[in-house]
Amino acid sequence: MAPAAQMCSTWRMSTATLRDENERLKALLAQTQAALSEHQAALATSEEARRRLEVILGELCREKFGAKSEKLRPDQYHLPLEDVEIAQGVLDAAQEKAAAIIRGRSRAGSDQDRHRNRGYLPAHLPRVERILEPASTFCPCGCGAMTKIGEDVSKRLDVIPAQWRVLVTRRPKYICRRCSGPVVQAHAPEHVVPGGLPTEAAIAQVIVSKFGDHTPFYRQAEIYARQGIRLDRATLGNWSGRACFHLQPVADHMRRHLAAADRLFMDETTAPVLDPGRGQTKKGYFWAIVSDDRGHSGPSPPIVLFRYAPGRSGAFAEQFLDGFNGRFLQCDAYDGYDRLIEVARPQGPWTLVHCWSHLRRRFVKLARNSKSPIAEAAVRQIAQLYAIEAMVRGSSPDIRLAARKEHSLPLVEALKPWFEKQLSMISSGSTLADDIRYALNHWQGLTRFLDDGRLELDTNPVENAIRPICLTRKNALFADHEVGAENWALLASIVATCKLNDVNPVAYIAETLTAIIAGHPQSEIDDLMPWRFRKTSSQHQ
Repeated sequence: MAPAAQMCSTWRMSTATLRDENERLKALLAQTQAALSEHQAALATSEEARRRLEVILGELCREKFGAKSEKLRPDQYHLPLEDVEIAQGVLDAAQEKAAAIIRGRSRAGSDQDRHRNRGYLPAHLPRVERILEPASTFCPCGCGAMTKIGEDVSKRLDVIPAQWRVLVTRRPKYICRRCSGPVVQAHAPEHVVPGGLPTEAAIAQVIVSKFGDHTPFYRQAEIYARQGIRLDRATLGNWSGRACFHLQPVADHMRRHLAAADRLFMDETTAPVLDPGRGQTKKGYFWAIVSDDRGHSGPSPPIVLFRYAPGRSGAFAEQFLDGFNGRFLQCDAYDGYDRLIEVARPQGPWTLVHCWSHLRRRFVKLARNSKSPIAEAAVRQIAQLYAIEAMVRGSSPDIRLAARKEHSLPLVEALKPWFEKQLSMISSGSTLADDIRYALNHWQGLTRFLDDGRLELDTNPVENAIRPICLTRKNALFADHEVGAENWALLASIVATCKLNDVNPVAYIAETLTAIIAGHPQSEIDDLMPWRFRKTSSQHQ
């Protein structure tokens, strides 16, 4: 073969080899890029999972140890700590004593000290005066008795420990000595505990101590024992159960008032109940139904009714609302409530109004735990809605609706596309994406407040009403049985409704029990409702 031809053949072979090598390298590069992309995706997924775990861990730590306030700026929820106040009190006392020694007086004090609490002593409190006279009111020079030219008066808050007393009832008997007429004697009054120890006021105190002040029966028994009164928890429970029986008509009438309300709030919380067969507790639920029109100055009184159920199924919500005439139900986004929008009723199915507070809470937690600028921006925008609501709280529905149309509507209309844009820019598996999808999926329920001035921005009325149940549960741990939980719900309903109406629950329960035992007619049960009871005043403090 000629040298030129041989060189040409060698060149062609080299070109083919280079081409093959190039193809092989391209394939290897493609495989490497694919593997790299796969590893990057796996890394991104792993990193997102790590961030989610960090958020969850942060939420758990904050839930157990952190502040509960949802305000945007941390310095807005830095409340004074009790220990700090105690330390400040010790320091003040030391400084006052040092000042007294310097002034050569036996006690510290000044005009500022004497008047420090002026205005904080209610006028209805009884005044007990004592006069501190000098050792002698005669002039030491021998001129005789001195003349009073004035006096210094100080007022201090004093306390008498809860005083138990024995109410002795005597029923004299009378007979005519001149004839054989019958013996005359007043009828023995009826009591909640016939022939028993407690008055209705004592029973009311026991009930409110547990269901209003979160003091279980066994702790009450310890408190009473310090005054020499020996009462076991079973006795206190029996008294409360008897009262519960007599107060049932009151709770039934409260339910009838709720059934007539056009707008209600609803929420639920756990209620552990003892399960004797297993020696453990089983999880039940307290469901709260609330009517509160104070936000728009409505005429109806605020009412809260608790109901016990062995589960959280939406079927219980449907059962508890059976026979109710309302149209709007303000609740959280728990899917158990969704069945209510399909319930066949003469007035149509329920319309669910969702809660901005629950949505805000999600972004607040995320902003605290991950410092997400998107979450912080969402919190700021929602805060603007709350600022508008604060300005019109207590106004008529028309005024509230006009303000919402003018100020809130533009904010809400801008917020939805902003959410959608942020969702398209972040990882679909992130916690932030879940929170934004939560908002978009419930957008219709979240924006219904823009169409009716009676609706509220959130479900805070029912959340505030249900919080005492959680405190009582924390102290009492569990109910002894399901019937006990139902009685708990009834008594808690009456105590909570008294508080909503600014009524002293002890005075109310005592007088209501007395009236019912005395034969108050069922046809006039409306006269015994908490909102018809006299308001908290000096007459019964």
